[in-house]
Amino acid sequence: MSQGESAVTEPQVSADQGDPAEPLDGRDEPDRPDERDEPVAAAEADADEVSDGEDDGPGSDDGTAAPGLTDVADLELEGEIAADYIEGLLDVADLDGDIDMDVEGDRAMVSVVGATLDELVGSRGEVLEALQELTRLAVHRHTGMRTRIMIDVGGYRMRRRTELAETGRDAADEVKRTGVPKKLWAMNPFERKIVHDAVAAAGLRSESEGEEPDRRVVVLPGS
Repeated sequence: MSQGESAVTEPQVSADQGDPAEPLDGRDEPDRPDERDEPVAAAEADADEVSDGEDDGPGSDDGTAAPGLTDVADLELEGEIAADYIEGLLDVADLDGDIDMDVEGDRAMVSVVGATLDELVGSRGEVLEALQELTRLAVHRHTGMRTRIMIDVGGYRMRRRTELAETGRDAADEVKRTGVPKKLWAMNPFERKIVHDAVAAAGLRSESEGEEPDRRVVVLPGS
């Protein structure tokens, strides 16, 4: 893939927006879709991502759907822009990794594979979330449209989906058994969405409470 001047210089510009190790919650970024506060029972359809991801509500993942970019050609363009941007970051950081692009439903997916890149994930995915936000900003700068593109590194999001779905099912089973609401630990929007979906599939309700970065899922007993 071509490494133009913009692919090298954009990571330097993005770095001025803050420490990439800090999770970005979207409060200071007008281009990120707003997070929803309603309980799952009343929540409207959200994006996957998840958003990655990525907000609260069954069948959603990361905020409201992005206007404009809906057909496959547009989504493939998003993926190409994102791949160039991430490849530039890898070059600047002197990290190895191959980049895969795909379109899943109504979002572009870009994955960094073929290498151990823990530096781009972080202990709980904080660096990956920051990378995704920076990449979305880079895509928005080129297209002028909001983007729901999902970034993954080394299959991290797939593994987290499996773990968090199990967490949601276990919490639902406990609440069914005890009849007592269960509050889970703080999660990012991508993680909360997966738990919400698992709880809904188990036949219970859940809602999110608190403010970022301490916002968390509460599983509620059935009526």
